[in-house]
Amino acid sequence: MRLSRIIMALTVGLAVAAVPTAAGAAQPQPAPSASTPQPPYTPPGGPSLALDDITIRLGEVFILRGSGFTPGPVRIHVTISAGVPAAAPVQGTARRSDGSTIAMAAVAYQKAAPQPAPRDFEVTADATGSFTVEYKPNRVGTYTFRATDSANQSREVTGYVLPPRKPPHQGGLPVTGSSMSTPMKLGGGLVGAGALMVLLTLAWRRRERFGLGGR
Repeated sequence: MRLSRIIMALTVGLAVAAVPTAAGAAQPQPAPSASTPQPPYTPPGGPSLALDDITIRLGEVFILRGSGFTPGPVRIHVTISAGVPAAAPVQGTARRSDGSTIAMAAVAYQKAAPQPAPRDFEVTADATGSFTVEYKPNRVGTYTFRATDSANQSREVTGYVLPPRKPPHQGGLPVTGSSMSTPMKLGGGLVGAGALMVLLTLAWRRRERFGLGGR
């Protein structure tokens, strides 16, 4: 009998001691303050910068694509140097900052207004850290684009602008060779016919003057 009372007392004591612990665990935790600074969002893998076509002709546009940047403003600085290397990469490739090239696949994009070849401008990376912008060069040369986001992450890519293609030959310029032989022959024939008509006219007038006309 005494043993059963002792066991019951221990059980009741343990139950009473466990109630405050469970009550404390059930209390809601305070929500983080809105004023607590949050670290900037950085997409995994780091940013990348590329051109759809690394080599274009003057009058065409570069399509610059960025991904993995911090969402928000991204500053673009353009370095332009005269001349184009003899071994410029082929179209459809992009040059990394280490000098290597990678193949680029065409993808859909939202067309932006072409830029009038500024040296510095700003674009906005979306929530995924991506952006697409067109850039229209105004002269032949080598163009290096450097993009820097608000977290000071930077990437570079280089493109080349070649002279415009020469249009096919059209009229307005002097032409030499066999193409001129036919007009020259025709002109010579007309001059000869004119001279013959002048001689015939003079002979007819002479005959009329001296009364030698036919009766």
